[in-house]
Amino acid sequence: MTTNTSTTNTQAVTGERADLLVALAKQRHFLRFTTRDLTDEQAGLRTTASELCVGGLIKHVTATERVWATFILEGPSAFPDFTAFTEADYARRADEFRMLPGETLAGVLAEYDEVARRTDELVATLPDLNATQPLPKAPWFEPGAEYSARRVLLHIVAETAQHAGHADIIRESLDGAKSMG
Repeated sequence: MTTNTSTTNTQAVTGERADLLVALAKQRHFLRFTTRDLTDEQAGLRTTASELCVGGLIKHVTATERVWATFILEGPSAFPDFTAFTEADYARRADEFRMLPGETLAGVLAEYDEVARRTDELVATLPDLNATQPLPKAPWFEPGAEYSARRVLLHIVAETAQHAGHADIIRESLDGAKSMG
């Protein structure tokens, strides 16, 4: 497996933090691998019944990783007020899942690399993985629940893995290319 050179060197950290960084790097690799040799137009194509496209998945995972990493440091203020979401808010959120006019795959991947670098640095330097923050008010979170930094990082790994699988299906539907097998 190759890893992106812009991320933190996982050999600089040990133990659980190294394990988290390796797991995240592996899932990022699989997600990024689905973009190999795609044009900007191909990255924006929907190839299944879903609204998803490869470029949009990269954008979504980037935004998700960014907000959850910010949550580790700042708590629920990192998130919008989900209880007051309007139709315009939902439309903006939907744009996170597609390539918009003027966006390029190279630009989307560069932003993902920057977010990954910041997250990796956070994992390496965070004083305590047990530090918790209260979750924001949202219909999908239990009232009063908290997440530790560790749980947030595991969520980021899971989210990345889930969407790497989605991207693999979309890519295979596009041109037959597979990430594995």
